[in-house]
Amino acid sequence: MMSDKPGTTVEFTLNNERRSVPAGSTLLEACRAAGVPVPTLCFLDGMTPANACRICVVEVEGARALAPACSRQVEAGMVVRTESERVALARRLVMEFLASSVDLTCAPEAAAYARQFGADPERYARSGAPPETVAQPVKVDNDLYVRDLSRCILCYRCVDACGEEAQNTFAIAVAGRGFDARIATEFDHSLPDSACVFCGNCIGVCPTGALMFKSEHDLRREGTWDEARQTHTETICPYCGVGCALTLHVQENRIVKVSSPRDHSVTQGHLCIKGRFGWQFVQDPPKPSE
Repeated sequence: MMSDKPGTTVEFTLNNERRSVPAGSTLLEACRAAGVPVPTLCFLDGMTPANACRICVVEVEGARALAPACSRQVEAGMVVRTESERVALARRLVMEFLASSVDLTCAPEAAAYARQFGADPERYARSGAPPETVAQPVKVDNDLYVRDLSRCILCYRCVDACGEEAQNTFAIAVAGRGFDARIATEFDHSLPDSACVFCGNCIGVCPTGALMFKSEHDLRREGTWDEARQTHTETICPYCGVGCALTLHVQENRIVKVSSPRDHSVTQGHLCIKGRFGWQFVQDPPKPSE
């Protein structure tokens, strides 16, 4: 989003202080450069902003609506406030709506925002009944990863990663409206019967655990998943010569999942099916034939 003209800058006011940023910078980039914290959920560095969660909204003087900092560009003379009462109320309501409609137990960042902004999701509870989205069963239709849509906040990250941002498979999209809105395959087919190539890049960008390694899901269900006891080992994928970087998550001397650093120049966090899921041979070698 930066300007094509090197050295061009734009001056604006951020929380009563004059700032200068490169032309084309977003408000989020400007806030980060100034050390001003702005919460984000759907935004992810390296991906096109989806403007879905609206937790990053800020107040622009003279504007009717709050602006999403992740995509709104800085304009000359703009006056921006990130901690006004209007902004605080909007962020609290966003977290109340999310926390009252989805399960955030595997989304520590989102849960922390809910606490930070004083969200009270019980205000929107339906006579103590679980929200409609939380009532959905976990979809387990393959041995690699599961889909738990009760945790989905519709951030669009997985859809974008499956599409033009990374894989270009376009196996998933948002279907339905309102409480029926969900991430689905074409005609709601099971993953093995869809266009999915099981690269797992959707898992790599999911911020809530709605998409999860089956290995992690099984350990969580057993109550034995413990990130505090896990070690991380950096290595290179052994399957081809591309040189994709892998991070092995190891618990009790067993690999429980694999990720890739988003700042790596080769992978940028994305892998293929072999790199993300093809590690069982390390700990489960084939038995010798009798």
